Amino acid sequence: MHILIVEDNVDLAAKLAELVTSCGFDVDRAGSIREAREIIDTRDFALVVLDRRLPDGDGIGLVPEIRRLRPRMRVLMLTALDDEEEMVAGLDAGADDYLTKPYNPKELTARIRANLRRLDGDRSPSIRLGELSFEPDSREVAVRGEAIVLQKRELDLLETLMRKPGRVALRDRLLEDFYGDKDELHVNNLNVVVSHLRRRLKECGAGVEIHAARGIGYFIAKSSA
Repeated sequence: MHILIVEDNVDLAAKLAELVTSCGFDVDRAGSIREAREIIDTRDFALVVLDRRLPDGDGIGLVPEIRRLRPRMRVLMLTALDDEEEMVAGLDAGADDYLTKPYNPKELTARIRANLRRLDGDRSPSIRLGELSFEPDSREVAVRGEAIVLQKRELDLLETLMRKPGRVALRDRLLEDFYGDKDELHVNNLNVVVSHLRRRLKECGAGVEIHAARGIGYFIAKSSA
């Protein structure tokens, strides 16, 4: 399968291309909206990895054109714009997925494979608990069918917990997976993520709760009430 990387940072584009090529995909590169438009006009791709901050504008403006010219092409936005409103804008514009920089290479390649599976119609089953549903391929979260937007770390935590409901996810393992070490600062960061996600799920009436397990980790379960 052919993948297009639209990224103006030459070093980052080269690293992305190397990563994607190592997964067995053919890669083309573009450094601007104009260049990407010219390539897409003449060639079809299974997926485009699209930056937003490009020399000639916001990459989000290219998404409607992709939808018009290549309706089956998957669009994965990879950008430093990590504000919740920016994420919503990207998805509302028609992007299939949204990942923020700095990115985890394993997560990026997993996202690419998941998007390509959806292209082929091979979708992973939804994960449901209480009123909450999680789509593994798109990483979309909904409560009673209504989509909710979570910050990246909140989404990472929710996915980890929902894949094994009722089973403890060890705090040390979460720290290693999310931050790469168990520094005290990252312990505090994880505590904040847990607190925010708990509050968000309660506000949405998700019917689930995140519990602490004897100070060693966390698990998710249906609400008792």
